[in-house]
Amino acid sequence: MTYCVAILVDQGLVLASDTRTNAGVDQVAIFPKMHHFEVRGERMVTLLTAGNLAITQLVVNRLREAIKRDDGAHLNNVESLFDAASLVGDEVRFAFERDAEHLKNHNADFHASIIVAGQIKNERPRLFNVYSAGNFIESSTETPYFQIGETKYGKPIIDRVIKQNTDMMEAVKCVLISFDSTIRSNISVAPPIDLMLYRKDSLHGDSHQRIGENDAYYALIRKGWSEGLNTVFRQLPAPDWHEASCT
Repeated sequence: MTYCVAILVDQGLVLASDTRTNAGVDQVAIFPKMHHFEVRGERMVTLLTAGNLAITQLVVNRLREAIKRDDGAHLNNVESLFDAASLVGDEVRFAFERDAEHLKNHNADFHASIIVAGQIKNERPRLFNVYSAGNFIESSTETPYFQIGETKYGKPIIDRVIKQNTDMMEAVKCVLISFDSTIRSNISVAPPIDLMLYRKDSLHGDSHQRIGENDAYYALIRKGWSEGLNTVFRQLPAPDWHEASCT
């Protein structure tokens, strides 16, 4: 399992993914789930992947091979991010046709989720979520983010904080708290965390961070959030149900 978050705000994109993959408690490894495709000054496209690692690696590798062949549509020449998401969906469907029956014969499910984020020149930054069937949706003003993988533990803070006009650095704080909540509650998600900031109209992924367990800022955020939650909890009034039932 993994956890990936992509947030689209007015200033640009905040993208993050963990790097843990495991096929059992004694088979833990680190693999990147963030994949960049860029023609600097013309387009920046980033994929975040979750699900069966073999499936998502197949999809990403085929997308990269299409760029090398350069004999048709690929991520470096499509005219819109919608078209980019369509290409990704096509590759997910190809993987399904190739592998789904074999996985079923081994009692394994076909599962792949891919976030497509970025900007192509002459259009605004956009954000898509591609499902296992190859179909996809685009983020909205009301819901300017997507999560894939182990989403439930890190969702509440994002739901409460993130709006389209949220400051980018506030979104970064929110993402790191979301990851901390997930990591505390699920052993299948763990640092290091790959974090990328994309500033609107830069057409270049200019800020990448790999955040480890002992990263000073991440440790500060984790400690502050934990202490803050405990402080607020202690300040909440106790219920008066017992007193009311005794009168």
